Amino acid sequence: MKPTAILVFIACMSAGSLAQDAPPTPKPQKEHEWLQQLVGEWETEGEAMTEPDKPPVKTKGSENNRSIGGFWVQGEHKGDFFGTPYTGVLTLGYDAEKKKYVGTWVDSIQPHLWKYEGTVDATGKILTLESEGPGPEPGKLAKYRDSLEVKSKDHKVLTSATEKDGKWVTYLTVQYRRKK
Repeated sequence: MKPTAILVFIACMSAGSLAQDAPPTPKPQKEHEWLQQLVGEWETEGEAMTEPDKPPVKTKGSENNRSIGGFWVQGEHKGDFFGTPYTGVLTLGYDAEKKKYVGTWVDSIQPHLWKYEGTVDATGKILTLESEGPGPEPGKLAKYRDSLEVKSKDHKVLTSATEKDGKWVTYLTVQYRRKK
């Protein structure tokens, strides 16, 4: 045997024994399984409140969510927000150590990386995620809360709110309907 072939053989044998000694691959938990109902293609219609005395701004878009290993859901949202086309990317998973759902959101109309943490309510229908991000005052962070309610296998509703004077004020509601 050539020296290179011997080294490859030894490396393969070592990797094989390492694989046998490796801990078993974790399996998705019930919390991860909860996320799988979000997988699929969705059409969206939303209303964004800009000012208290003005009518809401209508939005439309689509979302395509896929499962990553049964642990994560990764979604791409495309739409029109205040006349500007945008793309947003969402990740959602469950952190068993924190006992919290975790996620991120980035989009093409702002430079902020949103980091989420939250829980599903006792009914098993509403995932509430909290975050901090740019507020109305330049240079100051504000608290945000997104609640995703699963109405049925083909309908979910996202409600986004921000904290103002100690109260949560809804500024965005989006209806998601599964594409047929």
